[in-house]
Amino acid sequence: MLDLKGLHPDSVEIDRLSKASVGGVILFSRNYQDADQLRQLVAAIRSVRPDILITVDQEGGRVQRFRGEPFTRLPPMGVLGDLYQSADPQSAIDLVRECGWLMASEVRAFDIDLSLAPVLDLDRGLSRAIGDRSFGAVPEFVIPLASAFVEGMHEVGMAATGKHFPGHGGVSADSHIALPRDTRTLEELEADLSVFKAMIGQGVEAMMPAHVAFTAFDNVPAGFSPYWLQQVLRNQLRFEGVVFSDCLNMAAASISGGFPARAEAALDAGCDMILVCNNQDGAQEVVDWLESEPREASSRLSRLRATQVVDLTVLMNSERRKACRKRLEALVDEGLWR
Repeated sequence: MLDLKGLHPDSVEIDRLSKASVGGVILFSRNYQDADQLRQLVAAIRSVRPDILITVDQEGGRVQRFRGEPFTRLPPMGVLGDLYQSADPQSAIDLVRECGWLMASEVRAFDIDLSLAPVLDLDRGLSRAIGDRSFGAVPEFVIPLASAFVEGMHEVGMAATGKHFPGHGGVSADSHIALPRDTRTLEELEADLSVFKAMIGQGVEAMMPAHVAFTAFDNVPAGFSPYWLQQVLRNQLRFEGVVFSDCLNMAAASISGGFPARAEAALDAGCDMILVCNNQDGAQEVVDWLESEPREASSRLSRLRATQVVDLTVLMNSERRKACRKRLEALVDEGLWR
């Protein structure tokens, strides 16, 4: 899965997208200007590869790539977690479900298959990279809220991606700039793992492992670890969905060497699809390597392509969307979110 540099794919990117080894595109804020431009961008991608998986990080809060109309500004999930603890839990669950539905509806209105969400990490007050992206600190809060968000996504036919297995919240280092090392034992990780286990039971279709090394088990990030991806995720937790690597351009991934070596390590460990973003040269190296040493595409990936159509005009005029936006605006008015 690769990214694009700007608002329209250039000739090099079109050629790259045409390669059989490229199975997905991830969009960022730099790829969005307005509704017409986004519609044209997606159409251009699909004209090259009609069935390619198109994704975005539209979690809410600071990780929301599409901002401005027609996209609703969503709060950090931590704000909704605080609401769950301080007010009526059922009201918070209902609002989270509506946020999942609204986010998925707006993204699907542009023929984008997935938002890579939700974050399932526990916020232990250590990781600035996670922080308020998490629903909260304990499974008893996180599981019902994450379940509601996924229910909302599923209502629109969008698959859910749980991040970042087996839990990124126990380290202070940011994997974008360093390799975090979590020294906890399996017993100490039980609370973090319980969220992922519960969400597998709720039908989450994909997982993204953490670029965190859990040194009680091995010295490589979880996304490069057969122990975590095969022994724990597949064999013990019985997860049968897709495993996406986190971005191979992140500093934590460099432990495995150059980009082709990182790609090989992630695939050998058990990832179904690898992400290479924000490094065009690295992306080309991985494409060239895969074209020279092709791997059979995982049959699991076809399950993530969305088919349910959302009409943007109908959505914009829907009472349900208006009601959800009104509730979110009330959170701002109450000082719960800026």
